[in-house]
Amino acid sequence: MSGLSAAEVRAKLDHPVIDIDGHTVEFFPALAPVLAAEGVDLQGPALLRRMSGTFGPMADWYSLTPAERAERRVGRGPWGGGGMELAVDRATALLPGLMHERLDELGIDVSVIYPSYGLLFPHFVDEKDRRGACRGLNRFNAELFAPFADRLIPVASIPMHTPSEAIDELHHAASLGFRAVVMAGFVQRPIAAVEALDADLAQYALWTDTFGLDSEYDYDPVWETCRELGISPSFHSGALGWQNRTSISSYVYNHIGMLGESNHAVAKSLLMGGVTRRFPELNFAFMEGGVAWAASLYADLIGHWEKRNGPEMLRQDPTKVDWAEVHRLFERYGPDWADLAPTGEPLPAADLALLDEFAAAKIERAEDFVALFAEPFYFGCEADDPMSTTAFAEGNPFGARLNAMFGSDLGHWDVPVMADVMGECWEMVEHDLFTPADLRDFLFTNPLRFY
Repeated sequence: MSGLSAAEVRAKLDHPVIDIDGHTVEFFPALAPVLAAEGVDLQGPALLRRMSGTFGPMADWYSLTPAERAERRVGRGPWGGGGMELAVDRATALLPGLMHERLDELGIDVSVIYPSYGLLFPHFVDEKDRRGACRGLNRFNAELFAPFADRLIPVASIPMHTPSEAIDELHHAASLGFRAVVMAGFVQRPIAAVEALDADLAQYALWTDTFGLDSEYDYDPVWETCRELGISPSFHSGALGWQNRTSISSYVYNHIGMLGESNHAVAKSLLMGGVTRRFPELNFAFMEGGVAWAASLYADLIGHWEKRNGPEMLRQDPTKVDWAEVHRLFERYGPDWADLAPTGEPLPAADLALLDEFAAAKIERAEDFVALFAEPFYFGCEADDPMSTTAFAEGNPFGARLNAMFGSDLGHWDVPVMADVMGECWEMVEHDLFTPADLRDFLFTNPLRFY
């Protein structure tokens, strides 16, 4: 890590530092009465048990025996109560006034503040719990952060189970003065056929709705509301507890890549569902998963489109194959199978209409992905992530510079000492991973453009 202090790093810069992903840790003795006023009573482990299917049982891990963990396949969750080494840092995560006072010491001009436990509230199964918890949290944070609004900007939590509830909560958040929001990054819904067989087991047979491609609802009215309110949507939901993230022994196994995985799902869905085509004015941010997954997805989408766009798929029309030649080759190289040689059957008209899987995005040429992906999507990256360099790599198709943004993650276990974060940013320049221009985009220009 750089030997410079955060304040010394800040003094080297000729631009402000905007942190797009700091965190407050909810102080439940103060929050609980506000939630109770909304009809929500959260006590201890009961908080996570309100989650659906495999997304929530991790809350019980530490109270179970090893045999019970294996039998119920309960994934291991985090331990450490925040992971911060210093008493002042633990207090800072709980007290906005202290965080505001320390910003100069931390080398940060403005920080956009996300909840911690509150990130789970939009995923509560019961609508009354879900909406009540989000409203209570939003009222609590609006009042708590109001005296510090010059440099600390809290986000409002927006549930997304249906478009109507999302729109209601967006308007309510705007009425409270919020300038930024965090939306549930997905909704896990029971598979209808399983629910019809057994309603109790259906909570474990889920599919993941990501609001664009194949969604249960039309979420365009939500994006239209964001456009009308001047709000840029962000997502900060992890895949912890998804089927491939239920190790009964290792939280690290479950945690690595889990934010990138959930972000990958929603970004892909928004593009292929045509959302960025229909709402070109909107920016979308994906928090805390870094940008390496996005660089891979960006190239992957282009590669798939080049081979599987509508005109390319028509080249594979089975009626255009010389099946007589196929039969002759079978007679020559596989005479025992000649009578079984395949013959081409025309595709049904309904299938032909579905050949272009990028139809909703209306992509006419590969360069369109710059406007539909590289420009409207923004990616929260932590200071110690060397893969942030992929945002500015020369090898990105069409020379795109992906919109990587600095997210400190202050308040969480992966920032053991808050004052070290800006030094980790500066280290990227010292090791020639970032140019000064890259660092400016990372710390200032991209966050400013997103909001």
